[in-house]
Amino acid sequence: MSVIAIENETYNNLLNFLQVEEYTPSAEAELLLDTNARYIKDLKINVSNALKNAQNLSQKEAYLIAYSVAVNEKFIPLKKAFKAAAAEAGASKEELAEIVALTSLMNVNNIFYRFRHFAGKDVYNNQPAGIKMSIMMNPVIGKEAFELVSLVVSAVNGCELCVNAHESKLVAEGTPEIKIFEAVKLGAIIKSLITVLAD
Repeated sequence: MSVIAIENETYNNLLNFLQVEEYTPSAEAELLLDTNARYIKDLKINVSNALKNAQNLSQKEAYLIAYSVAVNEKFIPLKKAFKAAAAEAGASKEELAEIVALTSLMNVNNIFYRFRHFAGKDVYNNQPAGIKMSIMMNPVIGKEAFELVSLVVSAVNGCELCVNAHESKLVAEGTPEIKIFEAVKLGAIIKSLITVLAD
């Protein structure tokens, strides 16, 4: 079997592992496959390890985090796949809906607080935010999972203030730092997966 054929087999195994259906390879995926790029193998190992071999995340937590990144990045094939996998791991319809709402809310907060941080002016910092955030009060997915997803989406979106706030809250409430590390690493790997798969 040629090296390119092996890469194609690895790529197909990756899609099967993710349970992605009705997907046409992106130009970037085709380029990697057509040029004997070893990265496909690395990507498959990274994704499967992050989703299945995390020591401190449950399968439900892992797939909810993955779903939030797919929603954040607006990548339909993985939104469908991770939504189904999270449901299979025990996530309710209400929990899945909360992930969508939470990801939307984090986009509001990440942009708004990043602007305040970048501008660094009292005139902006002293104004009340006036952003309704009632879903943060009694989250369906639980406070720890809510904060983990908030942290991951904030890290993907590059909001330093939000990352620091959510990481500090998790640590203060007793979440082990290794669990935080695994959650953010998972988010980063799913983002890297989307970079290859999305057009």
